Amino acid sequence: MRLQGSGVIAATLLAGVAVGGCEAEPEEEAVSIQTVPAEIRDLRITAEATGELEPVLKVEVKSKASGEILELHVDSGDEVEPGTLLAQVDPRDVNNAYEQAEADLAVARERMNIAQRQLERSDTLLRVEVITAQEYESKQLEYANAQSALVRATTNLELATLRRTDVTIRAPMAGTILEKLVEAGQVIQSATQNVSGGTTLFMMANLDDMRVRTLVDETDMGQLTSGMVATVRVEAFPDRTFQGEIEKIEPQAVVNQNVTMFPVIVLLDNRAGLLKPGMNAEVEVLVDERLQTLTVPNSAVVQPYEVAPAAEVLGLDPQAVSVENAAWGELMAQAAARAGVETDMGGRGGFGRPGAGGGPAAGEMASIREKMQSGEITADSARVLMAAMREGWRAGGSGGQEVAAGTNGGAEADAPGQDAQVAADGDQNAENAETARRGRGAGPVGGWQRAQGAGMGGNRGAGMGMMGAMGGSMGDPSFRPAVVFVMDELGNIAPRPVVMGIGDYDYAEILAGLEEGEETALIGAAQLQAQQQERMDRMRGRMRPFGG
Repeated sequence: MRLQGSGVIAATLLAGVAVGGCEAEPEEEAVSIQTVPAEIRDLRITAEATGELEPVLKVEVKSKASGEILELHVDSGDEVEPGTLLAQVDPRDVNNAYEQAEADLAVARERMNIAQRQLERSDTLLRVEVITAQEYESKQLEYANAQSALVRATTNLELATLRRTDVTIRAPMAGTILEKLVEAGQVIQSATQNVSGGTTLFMMANLDDMRVRTLVDETDMGQLTSGMVATVRVEAFPDRTFQGEIEKIEPQAVVNQNVTMFPVIVLLDNRAGLLKPGMNAEVEVLVDERLQTLTVPNSAVVQPYEVAPAAEVLGLDPQAVSVENAAWGELMAQAAARAGVETDMGGRGGFGRPGAGGGPAAGEMASIREKMQSGEITADSARVLMAAMREGWRAGGSGGQEVAAGTNGGAEADAPGQDAQVAADGDQNAENAETARRGRGAGPVGGWQRAQGAGMGGNRGAGMGMMGAMGGSMGDPSFRPAVVFVMDELGNIAPRPVVMGIGDYDYAEILAGLEEGEETALIGAAQLQAQQQERMDRMRGRMRPFGG
């Protein structure tokens, strides 16, 4: 983890041990506490994946005619237009069939003429009763057969004419010849007359549009939608990026090594012709972004139910450290005002209108982001604008911060209530705490690296209920209650309720409850988990029946 301006402070704890009525000498146990200041930085939440480039449209070129290939006019890599001559098949068989069809048509026409004249004479003879009705019907049948033969001969000639063109293979579309699979002199099979599907002559594709097919773990599906911008890098051009977008997320899941995943298709514009099929590609999708926002390391943030064990890790008395749930009500309002969200907090100081109290409106932030992405302004200019908006919010929202400070000042009590909450949660809290800590870690899941905020995966059920009690929105994970331990100038450490926003592998965004430059204590995940397990073991021991 990258830490700037960190410091280490040793706190000394005195522990007295009584043995046989005699009091032992106090022993000193040093607790090393590392602190880092809250800092302003940019946060980018991205999802990363790897895949292989492939053309959107790829075609197998086959021949409808069988025979020997006389000529090949293109090779692999050639660019062709629709109708470009690709190959020539020996036309002797189809020419013979064409000539035979012509002769059959001439005979059929002559028979038709004879049958028609005979029918006309029979009609006259029948009227003067020279022939019988049966003889007349026989002439009618001959005429109908002649008509049928003429139609058959005509269609046979049309088919023979088409087959003469089949020996000339032309490009079905504009594109690039990817592979040439035959050579001159080779005898090929017809694609329409052979049960195996015939011989493939060429593989061609339109390389103007390329795509990357990759698999996404089902836990990440909620972050991605069609139309999101994606950045693609290939090893052939390590210093260059290619812009694309998610074309679609296929609905049918794929199970890969007992992991459920969904195919995601990223579409790329390749009119420059630099991307080739089969290239390995790294895809990065921007899920969320914050410019010039207040952040602390993930290890400085704990969940509300982790306050007591975190205090013990820092050498504090857990009985004297607690945070009331009501402390987050005003902080949620401040966070919403800062983000420009308009909503209702159910009587606990509702969220202000966009821009109220000097807070930047969501539309203004989106406008700055769009201008930066389009190249209208640089990233440095965007940071300056965001910093100016933030300063304006801080100047207009100082009154709300004073209220929050007052609320926090009266929230350091009722430690037994905190212990009761931990005891009631029991084993479930331990599992949830471990899940939350895993949510802060980095690591690929099914080929995708999730850059989640601190503790996004932790204690889902308890967290949702607590959000409602604290005035937060249970349907919006962007506003989450949390606690940091702040060290003042005298070295005193106290818990501080805060509201978290987004986060990446290293840092979590703090929307309310903390100021830039304030020192926050770092708490190791392993230490916190061990302390939680120890507390639960002690509680189980106290709850064990007598004589057990």
